Amino acid sequence: MKGDQSATLHTPRLSLRPVRKADRGDLIALERDAEVMRFINGGRPTPEDGLDPKADFLMPRGGEPGIWTAVGVASQTFIGWFSLTPHSEAVAQLGYRLCRSAWGQGFASEGARALVRKGFVEMQLNRIVATTMAANHASRRVMEKAGLTYVRTVYFDWPDPLADSHLGDVEYEITRADWQRVT
Repeated sequence: MKGDQSATLHTPRLSLRPVRKADRGDLIALERDAEVMRFINGGRPTPEDGLDPKADFLMPRGGEPGIWTAVGVASQTFIGWFSLTPHSEAVAQLGYRLCRSAWGQGFASEGARALVRKGFVEMQLNRIVATTMAANHASRRVMEKAGLTYVRTVYFDWPDPLADSHLGDVEYEITRADWQRVT
């Protein structure tokens, strides 16, 4: 995978910079919001120490490659985080988690589109994928607005299932060729 995963990205309303350890307080506060975590771990707040052994792969703490802290350009406040993490040399997974105060304003779609562009233009990816619970309609809409299309639904037998997990997880994707056709 080519391209600089540590460069700051700018959109009209967001500044996306590599996540750093100084962001830890904002990251943990985000994870302590039950509504933010509803489709991640059933709304269970992250413990005070910031460690959730059941979901540590979803919990950036600063310094992880492929994760950007989102700050509002106008407000200069923490909005959330976005990620574009490699699956292989040519495939990466898109992710995001935003503060409730930023929901419904188009920030998630704006940041996701910026990372899709970075993935294909700078990182020379061939495909970008994203997943969420089938019941997470807001996240699915963000994926669609970023150009990703539904691929399939996968069903898992979780030892501690979340509400609506029986509906499965959905996978979306966009290929470089598809992205080039629409840009």
